[in-house]
Amino acid sequence: MHGLMDNTLVGEPSANHPKTEEHQSACVLVLGVGNLLMGDEGVGVHVLRSLEMETPSPELRLLDGGTGGINLLSEFDGVRDIILIDATRDGQSAGTIRFLQPRDVTDLPRGLGAHDFGLKDLFAVSALLDQTPSIHLFTISVEEIRPMSMVLSPAVEAAVPEVARNVRELADRLTSP
Repeated sequence: MHGLMDNTLVGEPSANHPKTEEHQSACVLVLGVGNLLMGDEGVGVHVLRSLEMETPSPELRLLDGGTGGINLLSEFDGVRDIILIDATRDGQSAGTIRFLQPRDVTDLPRGLGAHDFGLKDLFAVSALLDQTPSIHLFTISVEEIRPMSMVLSPAVEAAVPEVARNVRELADRLTSP
């Protein structure tokens, strides 16, 4: 168990924990996704865990989305903005950071982590239900996926503090009056 999250299964969101009143009032969701057991593919969750060390504002909710895909749809209720953090295999050097603001599901980049299909499905269903929050996407380029490893490569690990800082700054802008 780590920080604010209480997920009992590595890489899966906890279905046994109902949303608290605090969670329902958050208008910005920071969603770190990835599989911690696949090395660099889990970088989104590593960034989220570094953010958990700080006290977020009441308008901000941090969520370890693991590889939850479509199962995360209920987490969008009442959310105005989602800051999504994920690994990508985009041909860039490991540790390359990109920020995107996709307008719809077709703008999501190819090469997101191994759960790519689930994330695209998640946002497509959200759009069909007219529940699509604004998406702010931070990607960290990875070159190699190492099954059964919880260790990040040096280049990807070096990107974690910068992405965490960028997420904090964006979250502050999104939650300020």
